[in-house]
Amino acid sequence: QVQLVESGGGLVQAGGSLRLSCAASGRTFSRYPIAWFRQAPGKERDFVAAISGSSGSTYYADSVKGRFSISRDTAKNTVFLQMNTLKPEDTAVYYCAARMKVEVAAPPLLYDYWGQGTQVTVSS
Repeated sequence: QVQLVESGGGLVQAGGSLRLSCAASGRTFSRYPIAWFRQAPGKERDFVAAISGSSGSTYYADSVKGRFSISRDTAKNTVFLQMNTLKPEDTAVYYCAARMKVEVAAPPLLYDYWGQGTQVTVSS
């Protein structure tokens, strides 16, 4: 049974940092991309960042470029999202997702497995 479990969310003041983790179990995702998405109340689920499988190439939404960093520990089957200089508009539930094709993609519908989400709240 495949599971993705996010952790590391919480409440932080604007300008602060958080590090989210996404631990995968049930299969190895080292060849496949893992992405982070976020969803604020009343809004669609948006792409945040992704990391490819074999090369480890990274991709970011314009809104987080230069502030967020995605990385993976292949041995631990875990992906991280380091979030710095957080802003109130970063407040959302953050989800990690795995895609069972090697190409990185942005649309949520192209991802096959999802975690339950972790809340990130940034106060002004």
